[in-house]
Amino acid sequence: MSNFDAGVKGMNKSVPYGGYFARDAQKSPPDDLEILRTGPGTPMGEYMRRYWQPVCLSQELTDVPKAIKIMHEDLVAFRDRSGRVGVVHSKCAHRGTSLEFGIIQEHGIRCCYHGWHFEVDGTLLEAPAEPADSPLKKTVCQSAYPAFERDGLVFAYMGPPDQKPKFEIFDGYALPQGTRLVPFSNVFECNWLQVYENLIDHYHTALLHNNMTVAGVDAKLAAAATLGGGFGEMPIVDWHTVHDGNGVVFTAGRRLSDEKVWIRISEMGFPNWAQNASVMAAAPQRHSGPGMTRWQVPVDDENSIAFGWRHFNDEVDPNHAGREEDVGIDKIDFLIGQTRHRSFEEKQRIPGDYEAIVSQGAIAVHGLEHPGKSDVGVYLTRSLLRNAVQGKTAPDPTRALAAARGTDTLPRYTSDTSLQIPRHPDKEKDRELIRKAAHQVLADLKECDALPAAKRKANMLQRLNKIDAI
Repeated sequence: MSNFDAGVKGMNKSVPYGGYFARDAQKSPPDDLEILRTGPGTPMGEYMRRYWQPVCLSQELTDVPKAIKIMHEDLVAFRDRSGRVGVVHSKCAHRGTSLEFGIIQEHGIRCCYHGWHFEVDGTLLEAPAEPADSPLKKTVCQSAYPAFERDGLVFAYMGPPDQKPKFEIFDGYALPQGTRLVPFSNVFECNWLQVYENLIDHYHTALLHNNMTVAGVDAKLAAAATLGGGFGEMPIVDWHTVHDGNGVVFTAGRRLSDEKVWIRISEMGFPNWAQNASVMAAAPQRHSGPGMTRWQVPVDDENSIAFGWRHFNDEVDPNHAGREEDVGIDKIDFLIGQTRHRSFEEKQRIPGDYEAIVSQGAIAVHGLEHPGKSDVGVYLTRSLLRNAVQGKTAPDPTRALAAARGTDTLPRYTSDTSLQIPRHPDKEKDRELIRKAAHQVLADLKECDALPAAKRKANMLQRLNKIDAI
């Protein structure tokens, strides 16, 4: 077969100087649409609407309404003068004037055009230009969603009203005592899944965040783009399905010295929740929890926003390297290259997550990828998401646990753990020691699920002593 025939038959085949053959392939339309599209009525869109989603930061709700777009819907968020939060469709039910120009009331919001006054649940309270006996109050409602605030984030439930779940509160939101959750948002000009699956791709931390800076870059800038610490070591990574198929974690083991091993676990809870372990170089403490919680929320199919909390406490950041003042609306305090707010030249010389993710295209074409063993977690995540939207996955056991435990916080596995494991002289056997230790940490965390939140940490520390002794 000639090179030309090979190129025509398979546009992505490996052909030296084969750009001519790949031209049409680069124009391929997005595939995997079942898990990429999130509009009303789409499988993934309806799946996401069964969960509470953050829609803006509390600080964005002032004395005027806030126009937002979430999962293809144009909405208006506001806090009325009594302190309650409302999230409503932007077009007034009367004649379609946008409520982003509405007047916030003691209770609810009033349209600027004809003064129709709506409660936070959409109930029509007043229509000033209509007769006193008008039936409109009984027949018209402004489309609205249940909403509430927690630790600086505004959440809305956009699914069927009779299926509204309890908002799940995990250990890391409250433990250790004194934890401060600082809200943030980061805008991404691409499909939600590209950003979400970046979490489970842990190998990039040893490459993109440590070795990919162009030579000659200012040393201070280069340092700001580097995780440092143990992150520069290539991890030993495995991926694990958790919560009956409703999530994925990775276990990443690194040897830091002849005696010390670092086990890192980060977690995805479907459809779009995730937790990272510490984002600071001082991460390898004895055992610490999450450094960041986030939801990757679609705006539409080609734009999304990461909403979340940075966790600040002495356990996850003992050197106090985090900067709360740099966390907020479209900004985050760790690693440059996390947001869109840089010059193009700086992006080229010091690329970060934002550049790596958004440059895949507004909607990445999965069919053009050439995956390797390091991509197992990404492909596992996609497969599990397909199962979920197709109804092949058992109900998330976390919801039943939340209902049963009442106010007790719920377990999750996100953590950094330091273990005392002497180096084995054989390199491959040492790798297996590290892998075995990582799997044991995850197994022990799972066994602590049934314990009350106040006892999980102490029990886990006892278990780590046994791993050290192996």
